[in-house]
Amino acid sequence: MINLKNLSEHPDKALQKVGWNWMLGTDTAPYVTNDVVVVKEEEANQYYQAATTLYDMLVEAGQYAIDHEMFKEMGIPESLVEMIKLSWEDDRQVHLYGRFDLAGGIDGDPIKFIEFNADTATCIPESAVVQWAHLRINGLDESKQFNTLYETLVAQFLYIKRANNDLTPSILFSAMRGYPEDDTNVAILKEAAKEAGFDVDFAYVDEVEFSNGEGVFKQDSENGTFIRFDFWFKLLPWEYVGYDEPELANILTEIVKNRKAVILNPAYTLLFQSKYILKVLWDLYPYHPLLLQTERYVIPHKKSVSKVLFGREGANVAILEKGGEVSEKVDGEYAEQSKIYQEYVEFPVDESGRSYQAGVFYAGEPCALGFRRGGKILDNTAQFVGHVID
Repeated sequence: MINLKNLSEHPDKALQKVGWNWMLGTDTAPYVTNDVVVVKEEEANQYYQAATTLYDMLVEAGQYAIDHEMFKEMGIPESLVEMIKLSWEDDRQVHLYGRFDLAGGIDGDPIKFIEFNADTATCIPESAVVQWAHLRINGLDESKQFNTLYETLVAQFLYIKRANNDLTPSILFSAMRGYPEDDTNVAILKEAAKEAGFDVDFAYVDEVEFSNGEGVFKQDSENGTFIRFDFWFKLLPWEYVGYDEPELANILTEIVKNRKAVILNPAYTLLFQSKYILKVLWDLYPYHPLLLQTERYVIPHKKSVSKVLFGREGANVAILEKGGEVSEKVDGEYAEQSKIYQEYVEFPVDESGRSYQAGVFYAGEPCALGFRRGGKILDNTAQFVGHVID
């Protein structure tokens, strides 16, 4: 059972002050809540260890997938295969950050791996800033949290800068237009890069110019000249690039190959983002205590969850009973994608029966814990709940 502490001061005033109104919820329950999950020190350590172990296992699974040319099964567009291989083989192509979604970990429940948001993970502001500010605004010790996300991102940008010291530390950040939540995630990453010594700038994806031979550019609105950047961070999923813009995928492959820019996150993170990696992991590490059985077909004699390979925010997820009939589902725009079937596991619940999924950020090492709360399938209506270590 989840143990909650209700804090009297809601973080909404602090959020309004910094213009993060999108977090304040609509007519429904507010997205950021007054509650925090009380976590024991030992539980926080177990989340850290689980994420460390899982990342190492994912690297093994990624190598296996490349060695066995599993791109088609993984749903990876052909236009990205060369860049995935290029970036995988080059140690300078560092994975900036991702977020593990985990079940269990509370009250003696074993931790189980649900999936890894390796490419375009969000929830950075909530995890790095909001839950920290929530403790502070309520007079609690803000160090009583598994949360060094911002500092670890700064260290990771420093590492990326050193690993690519043949390039100028200039980075252009991009997101898709019309998603204020994405803008806020990018704003924090921008600050972290700036603190690590990068020259930073921002442009929406549709404003960025790409040249096959020369790199990634932004046009200066005042004098019309084009500014080139040696690094490009895009909060734009790689599979969108590969399937919707194959020409751009080819241009970016040439840019990476010719060392005209480093792209973050690297293309190989698509191997981890594809939920087919869960099946690869199960084949490589059957019955590993952190894993759930995952197959290409409905698992006989077990309750399971069907997921599309590149779905987001719970879209097109269904819970299947032992016989295969659907007991609960969320519709979405990804219905035409291939699916995998993962053994069902109960999330920890609170007294009101709401489910909690732990999120652990990884940026070279595990660096922050936060929770999402909602129904049995966590979709885009889920709330963010911070934590306190007691």
